[in-house]
Amino acid sequence: MSGKPKEAEIASDEHVADNVEATGDDTGPRPVDVSGESQESADQRQIDPQALADENWDKYLRAVAELENVRKRSQRDIDNARKFALERFAGELLAVRDSLELGLSAADGADVGAFREGCEATLKLLISTMQQFGISEIDPLGEPFDPQLHEAMTMQPSAEAEPGSVLTVFQKGYELNGRLLRPARVVVAAEPDQEG
Repeated sequence: MSGKPKEAEIASDEHVADNVEATGDDTGPRPVDVSGESQESADQRQIDPQALADENWDKYLRAVAELENVRKRSQRDIDNARKFALERFAGELLAVRDSLELGLSAADGADVGAFREGCEATLKLLISTMQQFGISEIDPLGEPFDPQLHEAMTMQPSAEAEPGSVLTVFQKGYELNGRLLRPARVVVAAEPDQEG
């Protein structure tokens, strides 16, 4: 803030205004026209509000149409993923089926040992295919009972097995990449009966 009194500031401002009127020269800052256009050409360049509204409406319609196309494409991709998600897995299972059919057709004249070997080879092929696609077996024999992975069919007293452990596996369970497909159906060991 300057040391002049307020009246002196007002008087000096009036003096500058008088000089501008008299000389036509304003020593203060002037607005700079960056575009290099005169005021007349800027007035000619004014945008018609209706044209601007039409342009924005056209952009809106195009955006809505594009969004609808993206939605339809995404839906089509989801439908195809649902339909053909198992395509690779199914292709690998065809080899297992072929092996089973070949084994059954050869079983008529084969002895039991050869038939068993064919079944074991087919089972190995199936296990390999399942592992390839992230399907793992749950065979909890002798392990502690886990209700997250096992389904207890019954409890049976046992002196050999630890109480709460899996005594017998009726049906193996399976996981797909860590997610339970089917729990293992088991018999759980209980405390042996105390007779006395």
